[in-house]
Amino acid sequence: MRFLIVDDETLALRDIAQTVRETAPDCELFEFTRPSQALLFAKENALDVAFLDIELGSMNGITMAKKLKFLQPKIHIIFVTSYEQYALDAFSVHATGYLLKPVAAEDIRRELTFLYQDSLQNRIRVRTFGGFDVYVDGKPLVFKRAKSKELLAFLIDRRGSSVTLRAAADVLFEDGQYDVNRGKYMQTIYAELRSTLQAAQAELMLEKHHNSYAVNVNAFECDSYRFMEGDPIAINNYRHDYMICYSWAEYSMGELDQL
Repeated sequence: MRFLIVDDETLALRDIAQTVRETAPDCELFEFTRPSQALLFAKENALDVAFLDIELGSMNGITMAKKLKFLQPKIHIIFVTSYEQYALDAFSVHATGYLLKPVAAEDIRRELTFLYQDSLQNRIRVRTFGGFDVYVDGKPLVFKRAKSKELLAFLIDRRGSSVTLRAAADVLFEDGQYDVNRGKYMQTIYAELRSTLQAAQAELMLEKHHNSYAVNVNAFECDSYRFMEGDPIAINNYRHDYMICYSWAEYSMGELDQL
């Protein structure tokens, strides 16, 4: 993905760029403090998303968005600003998003998930019937630790509901013990899971909410999710074998059996 960032304040530009890189580390990022230079660049280079401030000194951000849309009609505009009062004007130019500074990585991730939901779902497929596997671009994802894979399976089983690492540990280990060492181990498991997804450009599957974690159910295709929606192909493929590799999945399998 190719991103344009325009902010006339150097420090603000740097902060936004750092947050975008944290969210999408493999993106191509082009940063400008002067709108005129950014527009010249946009004339010659295809872009997917433009992150624009509203107050750009020599040019209003709304005006710049219109010029960008003229140059590249399919470009997505996300305003990143300190001003709430321009929201209606922003959406009049069909902006995709409107974020208030200081912007957090989760804000950027949410906007990018919305933008690329369809393409993500086409890239990432999760199989829960007959076991558990994740495929990215048709290839099975290889996890460094079995527990990292199981943690992802558990989050997918929760269908977007947030859970703490302690709650996840109670399910994954089933021995009721949770001390400092296990807490650190769970942090390691999550870090390795996130690293594995980042390497496959599938990190938007995960969401972090304060001290809890979840999957973004719109970021991937899943056979059991389609089953819950009444998809006839998924229903036909179900053989009472939901995540059979994990004992904790028996309760969810009971729900599927009832359906």
